[in-house]
Amino acid sequence: MSQISMNTHKASIPAAERASGPWRDAWKAFRRNKTAVVGLSIIIIFILIAILAPLLSTYDYKEQVLTDRLQAPSAEHWFGTDDLGRDIFTRTLYGARISLWVGFLSVIGSIILGTALGILAGFYGKWWDMLISRLFDILLAFPSILLAIAIVAILGPSLENALYAIAIVNVPTYGRLVRSKVLSLKTEEYITAARAIGVKNSRILIRHILPNSLTPIIVQGTLGIGTAIIEAAALGFLGMGAQPPEPEWGKMLSDSRQFIQTAPWTVFFPGLSIMLTVLGFNLLGDGLRDVLDPRMKPK
Repeated sequence: MSQISMNTHKASIPAAERASGPWRDAWKAFRRNKTAVVGLSIIIIFILIAILAPLLSTYDYKEQVLTDRLQAPSAEHWFGTDDLGRDIFTRTLYGARISLWVGFLSVIGSIILGTALGILAGFYGKWWDMLISRLFDILLAFPSILLAIAIVAILGPSLENALYAIAIVNVPTYGRLVRSKVLSLKTEEYITAARAIGVKNSRILIRHILPNSLTPIIVQGTLGIGTAIIEAAALGFLGMGAQPPEPEWGKMLSDSRQFIQTAPWTVFFPGLSIMLTVLGFNLLGDGLRDVLDPRMKPK
């Protein structure tokens, strides 16, 4: 009898209300946001390119054919060839793997470390807040690219060290964001009530503080991936990121800059790839901010 009553009650709830929920509503709003959809579509295309690179090209990105050097785009070489006769289309495809790998991993590292430090500073305060905030101030006192160059110069030029450097220089961005969010959350009534009934700080952080801090982290992280890709390309351009023969887009631009007038295709396609990828993450980040930030929603 009780089961029949539950089914009757469930049937009496409107279907639209049963289907409602914060994440479901956010997804519906996201799909209506054309900017976000375009950004996500661009990102998905480049992710598929990175995954399917071996199937999309029959050339080896390391293969050098000096007799075919600096050939213009053609049916044989869609994006032309570089000064060593390597197929630029193939190298651009494989370059997507490197740029996305660096972008995602560096941002994940920044978010993990920045979130941990931001929670310590915002929730516990006192000397934790003073020490961590001064650390953030010191890191932010340097231009990010110069600090990344200094870190790579100490560790040695390589793609992995460039990833570490990019992650480190972006930690204050997420740390200060989380700190400010935690400072506002810990004064909420439900946090005060949880403390009053003896809930441990660790449980408050995991069950209440962290989940309610995810929205700004997601938005900033999405935008941060585009920034990380640009920084990786800048380090590669300076010879401090990926090393030959790795087909990193910034390194490809650096190797071809002397041919910008005689063979412009050698710099056009890697540069276009950087621009489109960063554009995709920026559009997605702006769309997520519009969807997830309550202040951006129409009243």
